[in-house]
Amino acid sequence: MRSYLIDEVSSSDMEKVSAFLSENAIKSNLNQLYWVKIPDDLLSEKQYQHLDCRPHAFAVELGSDWIKLEFLVRSLKHMRCDCPGYSTKQQQDFIINFARNMIEQLNIKT
Repeated sequence: MRSYLIDEVSSSDMEKVSAFLSENAIKSNLNQLYWVKIPDDLLSEKQYQHLDCRPHAFAVELGSDWIKLEFLVRSLKHMRCDCPGYSTKQQQDFIINFARNMIEQLNIKT
């Protein structure tokens, strides 16, 4: 899986990240896994055409001292479709900027 990993995060900073994601992302049914929606204007052509598959999102997984943002963009409604796929360059930039903005906003030391 292609992903963006931030490691060596203190436990107090991990608590801030968890609270931030609880307010700014969709909590999944799995512990420590969140979904962040990709804006419609950044969807690939195929994803944009699949209205029934929206929203499309990327996963953020939290560990004890790490944050992993996946570069796989998937539908939160349908598992069996051909619209999920690895992020485009614009989507990848959005994911990395999401991480950078979160780190800056929360004043996390990495």
